[in-house]
Amino acid sequence: MPVEDDVEQPPADGSHGGWLSRNLLVLSGVSFLQDAASELVYPLLSIFLTTVLGAPAAAVGAVEGLAEGAASVTKLGTGVLGDRWRRRPLIAAGYGLAAVGKLIVALAFAWPVVLAGRVVDRLGKGMRGAPRDALLVEGVPRSARGRAFGVHRTADTLGAVVGPLLGLAGYAALGHRLKPVLLLAVVPAVLSVLLVAAVHEATPPARRDRSRPAWTAGVRTLPSGYWRALLPLMVFAAVNFPDALVLLRLHDIGMSVTQVILAYVTFNAVYAAGSFPAGVLADRWHPRCVYAVGLAFFVLGYGGLALVRDHAVAWLLVGLYGMFAALTDGVGKAWVSGLAGSGQQAAAQGVFQGAGGLAVLCAGVWAGLAWGADGQVPLLLAAVVATVVAVVLLAPFSPRSVRQGRAPGQGSTAAG
Repeated sequence: MPVEDDVEQPPADGSHGGWLSRNLLVLSGVSFLQDAASELVYPLLSIFLTTVLGAPAAAVGAVEGLAEGAASVTKLGTGVLGDRWRRRPLIAAGYGLAAVGKLIVALAFAWPVVLAGRVVDRLGKGMRGAPRDALLVEGVPRSARGRAFGVHRTADTLGAVVGPLLGLAGYAALGHRLKPVLLLAVVPAVLSVLLVAAVHEATPPARRDRSRPAWTAGVRTLPSGYWRALLPLMVFAAVNFPDALVLLRLHDIGMSVTQVILAYVTFNAVYAAGSFPAGVLADRWHPRCVYAVGLAFFVLGYGGLALVRDHAVAWLLVGLYGMFAALTDGVGKAWVSGLAGSGQQAAAQGVFQGAGGLAVLCAGVWAGLAWGADGQVPLLLAAVVATVVAVVLLAPFSPRSVRQGRAPGQGSTAAG
């Protein structure tokens, strides 16, 4: 069922119309700082777990999978709350928990402590994600949401370029000791919490009938087209295991810690460079089509990394994998945003991101258990499933429907 366009009101955040609102810029800055902190830690995490703390590869998958699972449960709840209560306190609390989680990881003396820190960190991510994305699109025309999410993902991912470079500099300056480097991540994490104070929320979301459970009020009203779009995305998410395992594959084929970090910087640089153009394409074409193209890059990245051991080729494949992230992350959020009304934005993002995180939990656990000596089997299996999902996403399209930005049978106001 197509979702009719909402009446587009001027942004309530002090901007003068258009789609590049004040909140979009501020929240992009917040995400830049937080991602710089997160990605300073992330490329070192699998190496820290396996070489410093002596954890097996299965523990790496379990840590990331369980952390994402915790985030997913939180997203499902805060997505609904974000449509009923003020969003800024939820966003601030989420970024604050993330800072605490990073401190716990830096002080860890055994891998279960890292698990606890990652769970706290990801609980923060789950708390902030859907309310932030709902506040981000307030006042943004439906026809420009791909660009809005593209700008946000670009800023977020630039943080993921800066973070690993800071980590690499710290790793060299601190005598190749990982723990002191992990402590550096707390600084930009705290700064991101402070910047949330600049976010403007003029009026609280309309409060719905409190006699109905929040979950029922927020989720059951989502249109059928939303649920149809969600199904293939969740099938794919169940094989899209955490990137910590991809980085472990690079280490398995003989890359040094420095090379792994620089390869991860390459991934994020491509991701950042491609995010805004991907958003523009999602506004002009159908987001489903752009997402499917992104899955083709996933297949190249995962399938190629499973088969090669040459470091230069692996580095190139990591760059191609970055195009997958650019063409799917913000595009997926814009897609589901266009399928929900103005009073359903946080719920739509919460279900999408929460269900995806639960699928990643499953992916992290099974991939870690099946990793073996070098991870070839889970990488190849994920590539095969992604190929099938990409074909399914592209199947309903004719050239004309792609150019007009809609799938067969949908009105021009529907985003998916």
